[in-house]
Amino acid sequence: MFHRKLTALEYHNPTGFDCKDETEFRNFIVWLEDQKIRHYKIEDRGNLRNIPSSDWPKYFEKYLQDVNCPFSAQERPETVDWLLGLAVRFEYGDNVDKYRNCKPVNEANEAQKSIDPLVNLDSANPDFKAGVLSLANLLKIQRHDDYVVMLKAIRILIQERLTPDAIAKASQAKEGLPVALDKHILGFDTGDATLNEAARILRLLHIEELRELQTKINEAIVAVQAIIADPRTDHRLGKVGR
Repeated sequence: MFHRKLTALEYHNPTGFDCKDETEFRNFIVWLEDQKIRHYKIEDRGNLRNIPSSDWPKYFEKYLQDVNCPFSAQERPETVDWLLGLAVRFEYGDNVDKYRNCKPVNEANEAQKSIDPLVNLDSANPDFKAGVLSLANLLKIQRHDDYVVMLKAIRILIQERLTPDAIAKASQAKEGLPVALDKHILGFDTGDATLNEAARILRLLHIEELRELQTKINEAIVAVQAIIADPRTDHRLGKVGR
């Protein structure tokens, strides 16, 4: 019953959200306050964020009173729906220009169909199937029963790998430092010097991949912290938050 509002608010799991699951419900309330409603200042959200606390229901009840919710915490579905409506209203108010010219879903779908050339293709045409299959074999793309799906995969590959910019980026040589393999302890012995050397190389490559992954994780954490720690300021009220 909340799917449309959750989708509009870009909630990460609009289809599987279950307000009867206590942990999921509490996390949802924290997300809604942190990201959309922002009634409290950041430093005042600690009680709501303390999800495992046995006092959490008491703080949630107070939160409902503070945002003037007409429902009690015991009326969970009604409360969730009301809070979602409040969040949608705030989201629209903060992005009026963005949503003012939005078309209804049906119109948007029709416009998409007219723009996407793949929609108008005759996927049953033997020439179409032969052409797609030939391209898939040439580009070494896994076969699929739906030839339109295969064609979409071909398009994605071409866009990501075969455009002039992608080719230029891939052709750029990565500079590195020479590594003395004999100074790196393998930790085991295969009994073959060549295999030992190959194992050292694989281990070094794996470590490099882990470093890149850690860097991306750190960047993601910083990005999330920047969003969470960005309260909206209403200068007319002379306060931070709503």
